[in-house]
Amino acid sequence: MVAINATQVRNEWSAVVDSVIRERPQFIKRTRDYMFLADLGVLENILSVYKFHAEILGEDDGSITITLDEIDLVENGTNEREALLKLAHTILEYAEDYYNDFAFWSRGDRQGHIPYVFKVLILNDPQKIGDLIECRRGEI
Repeated sequence: MVAINATQVRNEWSAVVDSVIRERPQFIKRTRDYMFLADLGVLENILSVYKFHAEILGEDDGSITITLDEIDLVENGTNEREALLKLAHTILEYAEDYYNDFAFWSRGDRQGHIPYVFKVLILNDPQKIGDLIECRRGEI
């Protein structure tokens, strides 16, 4: 792996950051640990393949429930648009909670949520998050 030493990064911090922003991401090695330093645009590009999929269900009371496939989240609203926006807000809240306690949530069954969490945190906008949700019709 092409990696620069952490000591060099520490000694040349401004130059390293400038090169990451203007040229390319960097791999950094510290003893046995490896890190990746990149501009958020690079991370957003890497995560561009991650989208959300959900099922829209009609309820007996006329409301709409949307269930998210990738993360076990569900929201209900009086109409499809309201339910979708509520779900987008819930996804953002989940991502913030996950990140704030990353050491706990990134273990075990929820490890697969990591790319979705970072994608949502980069977007940081319920409207944009809602636009990522590809819905299919269930029992309406």
